[in-house]
Amino acid sequence: MFSTEFLDLPPLASAGGAVTLPGSKSISNRVLLLAALSAGTTRIHDLLDSDDTRVMLDALRTLGCGLRQQGSVLEIDGLGGQLGQRQAKLFMGNAGTAMRPLTAALALLGGDFELSGVKRMHERPIGDLVDALRQLGCQIDYTGNEGYPPLHIHPPKLQLDQPIPVRGDVSSQFLTALLMALPLAATQDIVIEVVGELISKPYIEITLNLLQRFGIQVRREGWARFTIPAGSRYQSPGDIHVEADASSASYFVALGALAQPHQPGGKVRIQGVGLDSIQGDIRFVEAARLMGAQVEGGANWLEISRQHWPLKGIDLDCNHIPDAAMTLAVMALYADGPTTLRNIASWRVKETDRIAAMAAELGKLGATVEEGPDWLRVHPLPAGQWRSASIHTYDDHRVAMCFSLAAFNPDGVSVRIEDPKCVAKTFPDYFEALFGLVSTPTQRIPVICIDGPTASGKGTVAAAVAARLGYHFLDSGAMYRITALAALRAGLAISTEHETAIADLARTLPVRFEDGKVWLGSDDVTEAIRTEEAGMNASKVSALPAVRLALVDLQHSFRALPGLVADGRDMGTVIFPDAPYKLYMTASAACRAERRYKQLISKGISANLSELRADLEARDARDQNRAVAPLKPAPDAQLLDNSELTIEESVSQVLKGWLQRQAIGPTAAT
Repeated sequence: MFSTEFLDLPPLASAGGAVTLPGSKSISNRVLLLAALSAGTTRIHDLLDSDDTRVMLDALRTLGCGLRQQGSVLEIDGLGGQLGQRQAKLFMGNAGTAMRPLTAALALLGGDFELSGVKRMHERPIGDLVDALRQLGCQIDYTGNEGYPPLHIHPPKLQLDQPIPVRGDVSSQFLTALLMALPLAATQDIVIEVVGELISKPYIEITLNLLQRFGIQVRREGWARFTIPAGSRYQSPGDIHVEADASSASYFVALGALAQPHQPGGKVRIQGVGLDSIQGDIRFVEAARLMGAQVEGGANWLEISRQHWPLKGIDLDCNHIPDAAMTLAVMALYADGPTTLRNIASWRVKETDRIAAMAAELGKLGATVEEGPDWLRVHPLPAGQWRSASIHTYDDHRVAMCFSLAAFNPDGVSVRIEDPKCVAKTFPDYFEALFGLVSTPTQRIPVICIDGPTASGKGTVAAAVAARLGYHFLDSGAMYRITALAALRAGLAISTEHETAIADLARTLPVRFEDGKVWLGSDDVTEAIRTEEAGMNASKVSALPAVRLALVDLQHSFRALPGLVADGRDMGTVIFPDAPYKLYMTASAACRAERRYKQLISKGISANLSELRADLEARDARDQNRAVAPLKPAPDAQLLDNSELTIEESVSQVLKGWLQRQAIGPTAAT
């Protein structure tokens, strides 16, 4: 997961391949609570691992549930309708699928509970659910603003003889919460009556489907009246599988609809959810087809390809796909006419006011957008009118994910996604999955080159810059050491006799630089390549011309989405001469010698400061006068003398220069 302040997406060109989606948030949190309320042990397969499910799991653990992770399966020992803990303070984050159902269940089961969340959760209405529960005799107090969390729940004095009215036009989660909680008190038939039009009906269908799996047969009269039969009791189904998230599928359906295929006839394939899904958002497929996508599918898969281009503008009632409809708003930028999304009032009370948020961020890209209380109209953006933009994500996972699709714009402008880690709510690895499917011409992938002499701090600074930007990192100075180590492990003496074999080995070395460590395949070789012997072997390897050429190819392979920071001595002059940002970092010989001296002493290695300085000056002279790739700044490199700078100050200088070069838009990181 990208945990950076922002993530810059370069302009993308094509897409293709397969993606396996994480489990549905809506199904996952429902299944977790139902398993906890049931008698018996439930084994849950393919559960979503995200912020929202972790919130629910923490709450269930606090309430006394037995939880065991067995490989990819979570086992839950149900409470059988009896809480193991009747007093607790529960933090629900911003998880509406946890806050609303748990409020109802705990209010009926009895106890002393305080439920709170993040600031945005305390702005999301819950008054209609609380009103319905109070009519049952539940005792619930607001400890902040009336009608909103946080809540204090007390033991109830239940009265079940009258139908329970609940509004259906604010959030379907209120009805879901009641449907899941009332079987706990079904000593007689309990009737729920929906007041007003019920929105997001597909989510109620998910609830009813899962209730049936756990032994509860709800009787329904249209969408206005629901009856929980007397004597209802939760029973574990034993094993249950969580479908992949149909809302998350919408981004990849859209990807296949708007991106050029990698190859003629190529498609984007989604695995884990298909046309037989119980999730209402699977009907996003119908909307995508209306806009011109070709979508095929089976029980557990979908395949999408671009068919009609540009996409077609549509006018659609989106009550049946409230979450996935956000993706249509970005697809609308690529259409041949306006797209109007109607009946989306629920967007106003989600993780943020999504109608206002989408209008604001689409406008940053250059689009004309109109909005009303429950509708949004997006006009297409023709070529030549797109603007590079920094997208504010409002701590809303769906804003972050759907705006990633703007990177396919015809004007080749970059898109910045602020706070990309907000996708952890439902799809922590979303951007990794996206980068696994998309491609763009190599020259569009940004590279920051940081060259300089030994002990200038370039490696430390480069690694820190890469971490701040979420870019890949290449320590070119380690490549020869790693090659020498791999050759010796393969039984190859470092000599001209084995030059061809070592070069062949070098081309495909599985090298990674992650979290301050150097990996060769699954082996951490960080310490193994830092020895004096490793340095001597690296010098021998670097003298083999075929190996040097092979390592050029290997270093080029590190240039991958979303970008690369490479440090070394010839990154900007030889390896990546077309890099858009080059820096030559240096410091005085005295300063570098002192840094190296402190580094060695801290490791318990004796050193002489004068000798270190003399060695560095001699090495500088050799590097600057060698025949192949001499050490020198690239003609377009920015010079940075960090003799008087700390590492953090040097990192800030590099980032400042890079952000000025990018000029995407204002962001907190600047």
